[in-house]
Amino acid sequence: MSATDPHPVTGQPFPSPVPPGTGWPGDPAEPETPVATTAPQVIRLARTALDVSELDARISVCRACPRLVDWRESVAVTGRRASFADQPYWGRPGPSFGDPDADVLIVGLAPAANGTNRTGRMFTGDRSGDWLYAALHRAGFASQPSSVAAGDGLELTGIRIVATVRCAPPENKPTTVEKATCAPWLDRDLELCEPRLRSMLALGGIAWDAALGAARRRGWHVPRPKPRFGHGAEADLTTADGRVVRLVGSYHVSQQNTFTGRLTEAMLDDVLRRL
Repeated sequence: MSATDPHPVTGQPFPSPVPPGTGWPGDPAEPETPVATTAPQVIRLARTALDVSELDARISVCRACPRLVDWRESVAVTGRRASFADQPYWGRPGPSFGDPDADVLIVGLAPAANGTNRTGRMFTGDRSGDWLYAALHRAGFASQPSSVAAGDGLELTGIRIVATVRCAPPENKPTTVEKATCAPWLDRDLELCEPRLRSMLALGGIAWDAALGAARRRGWHVPRPKPRFGHGAEADLTTADGRVVRLVGSYHVSQQNTFTGRLTEAMLDDVLRRL
């Protein structure tokens, strides 16, 4: 493992983790992008982000959760999967990916240690992403059926992917405090797209709860009792100005679900059609 490694698409050498503003494909941040190091700073920087681009930049340099910062950076330096040992690792929080003017949001759980944490792009470079982007391509949202690395030409139209927690967590299990600390980023994502948003897809129960929580904090009407998560579950959420946004649930595209047949391609295609 060298001090720098070549990017798999561009060949440009990068250290791991990747410093902001050094030329990584799709990096939204610059060296002067403000960095949140505490939960109150996350709240302030999220609320004052003027648009999706500025929000993504601030998300991508966040350091508010010490355990997650330590984990994501240790994976980037010494914990790389052997098959990717010659590649640079992003090692930073995952910004959203997709159409900044989307009217559909996909809400995931958190970046994978050797997926988004390596590539810097949501659901990119792992088996979960293989499933999701192939389905998005079949549904007409993605320009190509695969997502290998940032800079590979993939574009999304009408849809944007966000996450409940933006850093890769150990064992894919963020703590309650970490989810709460990260929540203002999702709240601002929802606020920025609210005027045109018509539906959301929650991948898994944690994302379902996060979407409902963000909607409540935005002052939306959420049905009571709380809508229960399940594959194909739906809930109509009503914005403060009376518009209905449909929340649709799907089992997560994790290997645990796709390898066992709990989630099939047909099941995923079905929920995407409802968006």
